[in-house]
This record gives sequence, C-alpha cells and structure tokens, in this order.
Amino acid sequence: MITCYSKKANFDTWFTNGKHEGHCDGPVDKGGADAAFNPHELMEAALAGCLNIWLRHYAAGHNIPLSGLVTEVTLDRQTPGEATFNYALDLKGPLTAAQRQELHQAAHACPVHQTLGGKISFSCMSA
Repeated sequence: MITCYSKKANFDTWFTNGKHEGHCDGPVDKGGADAAFNPHELMEAALAGCLNIWLRHYAAGHNIPLSGLVTEVTLDRQTPGEATFNYALDLKGPLTAAQRQELHQAAHACPVHQTLGGKISFSCMSA
C-alpha cells in the first residue's frame, strides 16, 4: 500500500509504503513547482523498473548471459481515452539472436506489464 500526503507547497506530494519515501509534483504549467517526478512519470518508472528487474531475473534463471539492461518507457496519451506504453530494451552482453528474442518475449510476462495490460478498475475505499 502507498500512502500520499500533501506538503505546504502547491502540489508537492510525498508518498510512503511505510519503509521507503519519495515525492512527486505537478509541472509548472499545471500549478506545481516541478520539484519531483510527475505522476505519469512514476507510471513510466514503474514499468521501466519492473521490466529491468524482471528481465534480469529471467535471464539469470534461464542461463542467458545478460550483462546489463537499459529500459526506456514513454507514455503516449495523445488519443483521448487511450494510453499506450511504448518501451525499448537495450540488452547488453554476448547474446544470440534467439536469446534476444526470448528476452523480448519474456518482457510480456513482467508483472507491471501484465497489470497495466489487463482490465483495470477503481474503487474508492473512503466516504
């Protein structure tokens, strides 16, 4: 569970899971101070981070010599009512074409990829 709390500065918002803490803010053109990542960037970071962790874990478990990985994610919201997460994988190491293909396929099983790709609903738990 993540809990967010507001600070005195316009939209500066701190969040915690009870163990770690971070913060986000709105962009200047929306009234924020651009003092941290904006919420959409945090969604991009969640997918990029999960892809990176997942594929390194997968490679280690399948004896694939992945020596490093750079993941990039961009959220495209240009079409109203639709969000597209575009991602790129820069796989490092002495990988065969088959191993590269296997890692690209394994990306679809990333837990955050699975969550974002499934049916999503919202439920407010407070009155």
